[in-house]
Amino acid sequence: MILLRPSAERGSAGHGWLQSRFSFSFAGYHDPAHIRFHGLRVINEDRVAAGRGFDMHPHRDMEILTWVRQGRLEHADTIGNRRTIEADELQVMSAGSGLLHSEYNPSATEPVHFLQIWIEPALRGIEPGYSQARFAPDGRRGRFQLLASAEGAEGSLSIQADARFFVADLSTGEQLRFGADSDRGQYLHVAQGKIQLNGIPLDTGDAAKIEAETDLHLTAGEDSHLLLFDLKAASR
Repeated sequence: MILLRPSAERGSAGHGWLQSRFSFSFAGYHDPAHIRFHGLRVINEDRVAAGRGFDMHPHRDMEILTWVRQGRLEHADTIGNRRTIEADELQVMSAGSGLLHSEYNPSATEPVHFLQIWIEPALRGIEPGYSQARFAPDGRRGRFQLLASAEGAEGSLSIQADARFFVADLSTGEQLRFGADSDRGQYLHVAQGKIQLNGIPLDTGDAAKIEAETDLHLTAGEDSHLLLFDLKAASR
């Protein structure tokens, strides 16, 4: 079963310095049909103007992944981290029992474009943690590159959830397959480009909720950047 999530139906927020699109219910946007998909709770696409950002604010009991597409994002938190995240870098923050953090665009001239992802953790109240790594673009050209997983497989960052996060870059006309476990769920988000998923067309910002499928076949209609989440099925 493949259920489409069209980009045009996503939530949105505009604050001048911040332009956001919400794949799931978030802040003032609420859609009962799109609260979560298994453990995947948030995919926010944010564009933050030069010199602006988010002041210190709290999080707890959530795995927070930040994937920077363009520009730089400056991070500081109350567990001692002060880092800058650049394009092709993934940040993982395990909020656990609680922390505060801030996010700013340090550039004086250029916006930053990033996707922030929240995944519900397997355990609550754990000690907060932080990790960050760069993933070479060559590793995702024409294939899925694993960025985060529960076991830290294939050089990915470890997360406290039974989930795997992949990215892939496909050139126009290129094809890619993913062997899925029918007992798990997959969520495919087209961050950029145009593809067909098992013959179903998806454009930039579109997504697909996938269940009970074992073979995902993707064909790029133009150069595309894809995010794929492989998730433990929620108890019913």
